[in-house]
Amino acid sequence: MKSKLQALWNHPAGPKTIHFWAPTFKWGLSIANVSDFSKPPETLSYPQQAVIAASGVIWSRYCFVITPWNWNLFGVNSAMACTGFYQLARKIRHDYYSGDSPPPPTDMSD
Repeated sequence: MKSKLQALWNHPAGPKTIHFWAPTFKWGLSIANVSDFSKPPETLSYPQQAVIAASGVIWSRYCFVITPWNWNLFGVNSAMACTGFYQLARKIRHDYYSGDSPPPPTDMSD
């Protein structure tokens, strides 16, 4: 067990580097977005959630371009993308499919 902990400690993306601590603290953004799951969808922001989702997708891809691969960074960015897309889906479902008003006509054969 000691050798595994020592390998983690000395890893290029281990706890002695910023490559470990930056993604670790970034988990706070994903946790905050998860805590917003209980908020009413009308309080959500399209721009904010779109940035969270897009940022998560872009930086998740980047995690495999850099050397060494940073799995902590990949995990947090994947979580950000998932929570952002989920919040966007909640907002869209509320704004366009809540059933409060009929949908606009789609027949354009005039």
